[in-house]
Parts: sequence; structure tokens; C-alpha cells
Amino acid sequence: MPASARRADPHSRPFATAGLAVAALATLTLAACSGSGQGEGVRTEGVASSQSSGPGQAARPAEPSSSPQAGQAPQGKPTAGKGSSAGATPHGAQRTGTTHDPYAPENRVPCTAANIKVVATSVSRPLNHMLLTVTNTGSKMCDLKGYPVVKFEGAQSVPPVMEHTKPQAVTSLPPGGKGYASVILSAGDGSGGEGRTARHLEIGFQGDDSMAGAALPAGGVHIDDSLRVSYWLTSAEDALS
Repeated sequence: MPASARRADPHSRPFATAGLAVAALATLTLAACSGSGQGEGVRTEGVASSQSSGPGQAARPAEPSSSPQAGQAPQGKPTAGKGSSAGATPHGAQRTGTTHDPYAPENRVPCTAANIKVVATSVSRPLNHMLLTVTNTGSKMCDLKGYPVVKFEGAQSVPPVMEHTKPQAVTSLPPGGKGYASVILSAGDGSGGEGRTARHLEIGFQGDDSMAGAALPAGGVHIDDSLRVSYWLTSAEDALS
């Protein structure tokens, strides 16, 4: 063959190089497929790890988290709200203890002979009436329950109450406060019998057995069987009306 024929054709080198590259790529692809050993790259690790493994680390299966999620509390323990603190009073609960409100039930006591001063005064109007004035001499608010238990000397019973004078609420007296009740001593028309003169008077209070003395005007007062009393009220005008 002529020497010129044995020279490499410069146009044939690119084709030769491309052929070698295709052959090498095919060889690498076959090697990768045959090296998996499982076909189609199927994993046998069970549940796949939720995180990618780092270099040189085997992938681990995902495990359920035992820690509470955000905004949830461990079972049996309530989640503390915003601004709450340990030992805080539950919503709707009331704190106990004595308050400084004089009208609070724990700061009030009944009016009795021990914390009341009584004054009996004869009045010109209405006729044959007497006004009872009581003053709270104690240090706490006291309640005048019902009506006065009026007992003149020698009386066999206490006079009944006039129901139309009943107030809407119990009359309560702060320390130094006053309450009032009226007593009808006798009937102006003589319908109450002959009557008599009484010179001593004691006043009792509903729910208490003690009696408080009340001085009568000099010479005493005339009483008969028409004796009546009003309820305890907050003003003298209401008591005498």
C-alpha cells in the first residue's frame, strides 16, 4: 500500500474518539446496574429515613417522636396560658378571707342589748305615741331584725306589730348609726280598756334573749290593751307615720 494511503486520515479522528466515549459510558452503566444486586434499586431497610444521610453514614429509619408538639402539653398536665404562673387562682375561683366592706356578711352582727343603747321619747304627734331610738355602740355593722320586743313592767305579754310598717329590707346600723320604732301606747277613744301607768320599760331584739333598759319620762306613761309597735325603720318620720 502506498505510504500516502497509510497516513491517518485527519477527518476520521473525531468519529473514533466519539465511539470510544460511547463505549466507556455503556460500560459504566452496566457496572452500576450489576452492582446493585437487588434490581431496579429497591431498598430493603423498611421505612425510609426522613433525613438524608451524611457522607459515610447509613440512613436510619424514622422513629415516632415522644416529645410533645408545639402548643401541646404532656398528658395529664395543663398547658399554662399566656401570663399564667404556677399556683395562680383558677378562673372563676374566689379568694376567701375577711374583707374591709362593713356590709359584707362576715363583718355584720345582730343588734342586741350588748351593742345597742335605747332611748324612749314621748311625742306630741301622733297622739299617744312613743318613739324608740336605738344607737349602735359597737364597732361593727349590726342588723335590727324584725321589730322591738317591748315589755312594760307587769306586762303579761308583748304588744303585737303593725304589719303595714314592715320595710323592704332589714334595717342595718353602722357604728354610731341610729334606728327607730314607734309604740302606740293607748287608744284615744278608750277602746283599749281602763289602762294603767307604766314607769319601767325594757326592749328586746329578735333572736336574742337579752333585754336593754329604756328610761321613761318622769311620772311614767299611760298604756292600755291597744299597745302596738312598728318594725325597726331607718327614720323617725317613717316610724311615726
